[in-house]
Amino acid sequence: MKKDIILTSSAPAPIGPYSQAIRANGFLFCSGQVALDPKTGVVVGTDVETQTKRVMQSIEEILKAAGCDFTKVVKTTIFLKNMADFPRVNEIYGSYFKTEPPARSTVEVARLPKDVLVEVEVTALA
Repeated sequence: MKKDIILTSSAPAPIGPYSQAIRANGFLFCSGQVALDPKTGVVVGTDVETQTKRVMQSIEEILKAAGCDFTKVVKTTIFLKNMADFPRVNEIYGSYFKTEPPARSTVEVARLPKDVLVEVEVTALA
């Protein structure tokens, strides 16, 4: 089985030993994205709305780099620092999935990389 590493400068560079995404066996597995500026690597925003928008923009850029878009996403996982932020995150997230939204899990976690408020990972058809 062949696997292709996806890397774009339009999304934050990995901050550890992982790839932005891997295309394998007809799927695209995107690593969790947090609200980092792709140029500086600095956290964007202190509120969950700003951070969610940045996360979704990064995912969009990774999908584009792999020749995909949000219509190809089949599964997402959202990690939240505080489940009380769910309605605001859900509204922004939902704007990227106009029809046929993917399967999704949402979990509250104790801490996220760089102490951000939200992280999202996706799996898409490649």
